[in-house]
Amino acid sequence: MSEILSSTLFFGVTVSLLTYWAGMLLKKRFRSPVFNPLLISVILTIIILLVLDIEYTTYNDSAKYLSYLLTPSTVCLAIPLYQQLTILKKNWKAILFGIAAGTLASLGSILLLSVAFGLTHEQYVTLLPKSVTTAIALGISGELGGMVAITSACVVITGILGNAIAESVLKLARIDDPVAKGLACGTSAHAIGTAKAMELGELEGAMSSLSIAVAGVMTVLAATFFAGLY
Repeated sequence: MSEILSSTLFFGVTVSLLTYWAGMLLKKRFRSPVFNPLLISVILTIIILLVLDIEYTTYNDSAKYLSYLLTPSTVCLAIPLYQQLTILKKNWKAILFGIAAGTLASLGSILLLSVAFGLTHEQYVTLLPKSVTTAIALGISGELGGMVAITSACVVITGILGNAIAESVLKLARIDDPVAKGLACGTSAHAIGTAKAMELGELEGAMSSLSIAVAGVMTVLAATFFAGLY
């Protein structure tokens, strides 16, 4: 049975969509950040693969079609940003310094935690680019001598965690400004955080999509310096 299912052309796509749909239902039912649709989807997918004894590579071969939508969906993030161009021009200094602060906080926290837990240099640089989008993070990790596969996992975990707790953290910190909300989501949790920002509002989504690119560039420029500190 498992071999028949795994050999189905769109098995991976079907599982991914159904588990995410289940996550959406749970979120609407319980209205808790714990029931994050993306997190639920990941957990349910893992359970299904384990129960049916299907290897990840087999699942990925039939789920890769969803990845084809990644590029056009990323390009589409420019649309809300263009619509908020006036606000961007008016607040560009605050936006730039806000993203810089978030980037330095991410890199600095990894440095402090690595020192505190006695991580090796390889482990340290592996974790260093955790808050930027995967393509940039893997390039940084590989260039600095990190473990690229672990970096990829850390980026995903960071995004899912940021997406799950974003609203709670923003409420706890009493952050009401939509620009600040968007910058926080995008700078700390890249594209997955931007998905949450889009749910919060159009302006939040626009600022978050901007943060992905700017934080990525800043991290590339600062990572080499931070890598030399430990």
